[in-house]
Amino acid sequence: MTAPAATGTAGAAPARRSRRLPVRAPDALVVAGYLALAVLLTLGQWGRPGRLFHQAGDQVLFEWMLARAARAVTGLENPLYSGELNAPDGVNLMANTSVLGLGVPLTPVTLLFGSQVAFLVAVVCCLAGTATAWYALLRRRLVGSRAAAVGGLFCGFAPGMVAQAGAHLHMAAQFLVPVILALVFHPDPRRVWRHGTLLGLLVAYQVFLGEEVLVFLVLAAGTFALAYAVADRESARRRAPALLGRLAVGVAVALPLLAYPLWFQFFGPGHYRGMPFHAYGYQLDAASFTASARQTVLGDDHLPGLLAPNPTEENSFFGPGLLVLAVVIVIWLWRRPLVRALAACGLLFALLSLGEQVRLDGTSTGIPGPYRLVAELPLLDHAVPARFPLVCVPVLGILLALSLDRLRPAAGADRLRPAAGADRLRPGDGAEARVGAVPVRLLWGGAVAAALLPLIPTPIRTVPAWPVPAFVAEGGWRAHVPPGRTLVPVPPVTGAGLSPAMLWSARTGLAFPAPGGYFIGPRGADDPAARWGAPDRPTAELLRRVAETGEVPVVTDEHRRQAVEDLRHWRAALVVQGGLHHGDPVRRTLDALLGPGREVAGAHVWDVRPLVG
Repeated sequence: MTAPAATGTAGAAPARRSRRLPVRAPDALVVAGYLALAVLLTLGQWGRPGRLFHQAGDQVLFEWMLARAARAVTGLENPLYSGELNAPDGVNLMANTSVLGLGVPLTPVTLLFGSQVAFLVAVVCCLAGTATAWYALLRRRLVGSRAAAVGGLFCGFAPGMVAQAGAHLHMAAQFLVPVILALVFHPDPRRVWRHGTLLGLLVAYQVFLGEEVLVFLVLAAGTFALAYAVADRESARRRAPALLGRLAVGVAVALPLLAYPLWFQFFGPGHYRGMPFHAYGYQLDAASFTASARQTVLGDDHLPGLLAPNPTEENSFFGPGLLVLAVVIVIWLWRRPLVRALAACGLLFALLSLGEQVRLDGTSTGIPGPYRLVAELPLLDHAVPARFPLVCVPVLGILLALSLDRLRPAAGADRLRPAAGADRLRPGDGAEARVGAVPVRLLWGGAVAAALLPLIPTPIRTVPAWPVPAFVAEGGWRAHVPPGRTLVPVPPVTGAGLSPAMLWSARTGLAFPAPGGYFIGPRGADDPAARWGAPDRPTAELLRRVAETGEVPVVTDEHRRQAVEDLRHWRAALVVQGGLHHGDPVRRTLDALLGPGREVAGAHVWDVRPLVG
C-alpha cells in the first residue's frame, strides 16, 4: 500500500507545478508589459544627456534630489538637510520634495550611471510599479480574472499619471497606495497587530516618497469608508473594530518613526510657513474631463493649455467615452456597495478639482465650487485642487476591471475559484448571476477598448538642454575652488525655473557647493513665509534679466560694488557661464562687472578670488 501512495504523490507534484505555471506566467507577462510601456514612454531621454522632459526645471530638481540621496548614503550625511545648494544657507530637504524613498534605494544606479539615468529609472518604477501594485490588489481581492490587467494599466498609465511622471516623482510614486489600502481594508479580522505594524511602516515610507499623495490617500480612504458604511451598514459595523485596531497600531508604529523628520520639516533649519503660491489658483476646467491630454494619441498642445494650469496637471483628461462607461458601470452594478462607495468617492474628488469657482471652456460660470468649503482646512489649504482627479484614476480603473470581470464566462474552474474568494472578501457586495454571453462580452469589450484607445499615452515630450560644460563635468574647476568656497553658475537662478546650478551639481554628483537653486525656503532669516528659492540678490536679478532679454545694461560702479558684495555672500571662488540663448550679452555684462573672463573647456570663467578676498 505504501508504494502506490508514494507513486501517486510523486506523480502529483509535476501536476501541481503545471497548474501553477499558467497562473504565474500571465502575471509575469502583465508586469513585463507594464515595464515595457514605461520604458517606451521615456525613450526620448535614454542615452541623450542633452534632453530633458518638457518641464525641465522639475526634472533637474528631482535629479538633484536623487544625487543628494546617494551622497547622503555614501557619506553618511544628514539626508534631511543640505549645504550643497543655496550656499551658504543650505536647504531643508524634508520641507521639499526630496523623494528619499526613491533616492536611497536607487543609490547604486545614481553612483554608477548618474542622476539622469536614476531619474529615468525612477519614472519607470513609478509608472510600472503603480500599475503592478493595483493589478495585484485587483487580482487578489476584487476580480477573479485577468480583467485586473486592464484596471492596473489604467491606474498606472492614465493621462494624469503620465503627466505627473515626467515632472513630479513625488506624485507619480503611488505604488504603495494599493498596498496601504489592502492593509487598511483587509477582510481578515485577525492579525490586527501584524497588519497594523505593516501599515505603520508603509505609511512612514510613503512620507519619504510623497506627503501629498499620503494626504490624498487618507482623504480618499476616509471618504470611501464613510460611503461604504452608508451603503452597507451591517458589513461596516462588522469590519469596524478590526479596521480601527489596525489604524491605531499603524499610528503607534508610524509616529515614532516620523517624529524627528516631521519636527525637522516644520521647525528645523530652513523651514518655512505656507506656500509660495496660491493653491486655489491651480484648478481644472470642467471641460477638461472630456478633453484629450497632450501626451495621448489624440492630444494637441492648444486645448489642454486652456483647460489645465500647466502640462503637468492634466489629471482629469479622461475623455467622453470613459466617463459614459463609468456612468453605465455604476448604474449596472449599483446594487454593490463597493460600486456605490467608489462612485461617491470619485464624484467628490472630481468636483473638488474645479476650485472655488467653476470654469467651463476657459470662462468662469459664476457657480461656486465645493473646494471653497474645504480650502481653509489644515493640510487641504496646501493641496493643489488640480491634483484631486488623481483619486479618480484608481476609481475608474477599478470600475473598468469590475465590469470586465462581471462578463467573464460563467463556467469553469478558473471562474469558480477566484469568484468564491472575491465574494468571501467582499461580504455585502451582492453575488449576482454573471452575464457570460459571447456577444455581450464582445460588445462590452469593444466599448471599453473604444474608450481607452484615445487615452493611449505617447512618449513624454522632451526639450533640449545646454550640456554641462566640460570645465565643470571634467573637474577643471577643482584647482580654483578651495574648501569652503563656491562655484557660481550663470545665471544664479534663485527662484522657480531651470537652474544651471542644480543641473551641474546633479550631473557631477554634487561635487561643489553652489548658491541659489529651485526649492522652497523662507523669505529670510527672520521671515519664515515661503518663497521659491533664496532671497534675491541684486546681481542675480541683473544677470537673470540679461539672460532673459538679451539686453546689455549700462554697468555702473554701484553695480560692481554690489557684485562684489553678492559674491562675498555666496563665498564665490569662480563664476562660470555655460551655454545660454543670450550668452554673448551675459558674457559682456560679466566682463563689465568682474573684468575680462577667459574661455576654458566650453565655458567662460571668471576667477573672483582676488575681488572677494
